[in-house]
Amino acid sequence: MKKNVLIPAFFLLSLVYSATNAEDNLAMQVFKGYCWGCHHQTAQAFGPSFKEIANKRKKDEIIAQITDPKDMYKKLGYKRNSMPAFNDLNASQLDAIVTYILSFKDKK
Repeated sequence: MKKNVLIPAFFLLSLVYSATNAEDNLAMQVFKGYCWGCHHQTAQAFGPSFKEIANKRKKDEIIAQITDPKDMYKKLGYKRNSMPAFNDLNASQLDAIVTYILSFKDKK
């Protein structure tokens, strides 16, 4: 590979890594600030694990449960709702946490 191709490729990979790393950091900030008290990644806590959620729900259902749990809990088959609405999450935070949750979906 020529030297002049390596430099742009390195910078492109650095940008992709930085963007991915920033999204991961945002997801962890949201997880620690909003979710961790009731949800864990793979183990049952007060609420279902992210793994369980990811294997049962689609992206739009997860978003709706986060932003409007009072309206969604019966539609999703829960008998009661103890989850608060998190309407203060911006679009980037919401997308980051939903992507993080869905990352725990079993690979088939």
